[in-house]
Amino acid sequence: MNDKIIVGLDIGTTKICAIVGRLDNFGKLEIIGMGKAESQGVKDGVVSNISKTTVSITEAIAEAEKTSGIEIRVVNVGIAGKHIRSYLHRGSITRSRNDDEITIEDVNRLTNDMYRTVTTPGSEIIHVMPQHYTVDYEENIKDPVGMAGVKLEADFHIITAQTNAVKNIKRAVERAGLQIENIILEPLASSLAVLSEEEKEAGIAIVDIGGGTTDIAIFHDGIIRHTAVIPFGGEIITSDIKQGCSVLESQAEQLKVFFGSSLPAATPENVMVSIPGLRDRPAKEISVKNLARIIEARVEEIVEMVYLEIVRSGYANKLAGGIVLTGGGAMLQGIRELFSLKTGLDTRIGYPNEHLGKSKHENVKSPMFATSVGLVLAGFMTIDEREDNYLKSPKISGVEGYSYGSGSSRPSASSFFRDILQKTKDLLIDDFDDGKY
Repeated sequence: MNDKIIVGLDIGTTKICAIVGRLDNFGKLEIIGMGKAESQGVKDGVVSNISKTTVSITEAIAEAEKTSGIEIRVVNVGIAGKHIRSYLHRGSITRSRNDDEITIEDVNRLTNDMYRTVTTPGSEIIHVMPQHYTVDYEENIKDPVGMAGVKLEADFHIITAQTNAVKNIKRAVERAGLQIENIILEPLASSLAVLSEEEKEAGIAIVDIGGGTTDIAIFHDGIIRHTAVIPFGGEIITSDIKQGCSVLESQAEQLKVFFGSSLPAATPENVMVSIPGLRDRPAKEISVKNLARIIEARVEEIVEMVYLEIVRSGYANKLAGGIVLTGGGAMLQGIRELFSLKTGLDTRIGYPNEHLGKSKHENVKSPMFATSVGLVLAGFMTIDEREDNYLKSPKISGVEGYSYGSGSSRPSASSFFRDILQKTKDLLIDDFDDGKY
């Protein structure tokens, strides 16, 4: 495992980030290279211009290769956007005999059947995540393997994405000379980087505030229960500042990052920021208090929409862990306090520190890189661990499986399965095709 190198590629609305990682001797993730580029062809989390996105990906990958000294060929890619949908669906299979134990093959057959569920036109399934199993009408079973029974049923949390959105991601990445090992929903990747198993068991909502969207994933009893995407993020806050203060977009972004706050009450009076004027025009002075009022109005709207999704999930009163904010938007001053105040839930900022070891790229510990770090972590998980986290291998346009050894070298399928078979005590898991790793 220490010889494996995984590359995570986060294609965001404001930035495209590539992170190269490997495990150190203590099982921690060591970041050996990273590259970042301004995102030119992505709008609201969706690739809208393939050519521009390809250029940005190429720039980020080139920087990651330079800093790591490794030629990158294979990547794990995140997907987000307001086109993401999720729903619950119940499936079942009938086994031929009831005197034999239920095997992992039976569970995988039931799960794979869910990928054939009919979806709305123009969409496809990217994740199938089991909730609880039922064996011969005995309900609320977390692991049915080893039990005796004829009828095996389960409730599944199914996540779909727009087919064209998936294809556009693939085209942009492939035109950059890369192969996609797997596509993972971004809030699920972020959860791997910033949430503990105890928090998932107690009940928690992760809120990933990106540039174009705000992604939500809710966990309870160690199981993901609800996912949602809100079509607002940091970009719309910048747009509000641009209009409210009559400044350029670049100036609005700098005002938000360096002087912005979502709590006007905690902002001092009579503090002004001078913004250079246009050609032959005087500088413009912006009140920090007024800036905070503009930001607060939009952030409150995002908070209300997030809380509405939490209530809609039915787990509003079951989140002992409260809310974890991550993504670039989580770095806005006062946003944690505003979330806690408006939702009544304990809130913290999610930093991807727990899984990271020593690295020359210390800036990767920022919340804005949580998704990228999570995409790398997903590649180091064994099959059982990925099932525990409900990141089952999706079958997206011919791409199956998770990355094992993305980078300059990749292990053979035979050695990979030999390691897995030893770790799982010869338990055969046959729904991953040879040659896909």
